[in-house]
Amino acid sequence: MPSIDIRTTQNVTIEYELAALRERFFAFFIDLLIFWAIYFLFWILAISLVADAVTDWGIHFMLLMNLVGLMIYHLLSEALGNGRSWGKRAVNLKVVRLDGKEPGVGDYLLRSVFLLVDFALSFGVLGGLLIGSTFKSQRLGDLAANTTVVRVKSKLSFRLQDILKINTLENYEPKYPAVRQMSEADMLLIKNLLGRCQSWQNTAHAEAVRQATQRFCQELDIEPPRGNQIEFLKTLIRDYIVLTR
Repeated sequence: MPSIDIRTTQNVTIEYELAALRERFFAFFIDLLIFWAIYFLFWILAISLVADAVTDWGIHFMLLMNLVGLMIYHLLSEALGNGRSWGKRAVNLKVVRLDGKEPGVGDYLLRSVFLLVDFALSFGVLGGLLIGSTFKSQRLGDLAANTTVVRVKSKLSFRLQDILKINTLENYEPKYPAVRQMSEADMLLIKNLLGRCQSWQNTAHAEAVRQATQRFCQELDIEPPRGNQIEFLKTLIRDYIVLTR
C-alpha cells in the first residue's frame, strides 16, 4: 500500500499509509446513506407541515438542496470530526494536510465545494480517476486544499508503547541510561525506520539502520553493538520510555 511522509510543524516526520480508492468510495457511500436519511426525514417532515405549498418551484428547490445539503453535511462532518466524517470514521480514514498543519475550516470547505465536481456531478468518475492516478491520491478537493486521506491506523507503523508492551520485562533495568538525553523526535525517527525495515527488507534500509546505529552510538558515547542492530534500536526505544515516562 502506498505511503507518504509528512513533516509536522514540530519538525517530526510521520509516515502515513494512503487510503485505497475502494476505501474512500466506501466511506463516501456511508456518508451518502447517512445524508440521504437525514435529507428525506427533513423533507418528509416539511411536506407534512406545508403539503399545500408544494409546487414545481418547491420540487426544484428540494433537488437543489440535495446538492447543497450534501456539501454542508460533508463540511460539518469533517470539521466537527477533526477530518473524520461518519463514513471515514467507519473505515478508519482521516483527512490530513500535506504540510503537516492541522486542516482548518477553509480546507474542509474547499473539499466540500469540489466534492460536487469530484463525485456528485461526475458520478464519481472524475474523483476516482484523480485518486487512482495522482501520486498522493488526491481528488480536486484535495489538490485545492493541499490535503489527502490516510488510514488512521497504518499497517506500516507502530507506537512506542507497543514496543514496550512486547519487550518489557518485570523490574526492567535500562541498558543505556544515557538515552535519557535523546529527544522524542529521535525516538520517532527510530520507530519509523524500524517500521520500514519490517515492511521492506532491502539493502537501503539495512544501510539506514547501520547509519542510525552509528549516529546514536556517537551521540550517547557508547560502544557500537556487536549483535543485531535492529534489536539495539528497539532497546533504545524501550529504555527511553522506561526512563522518561
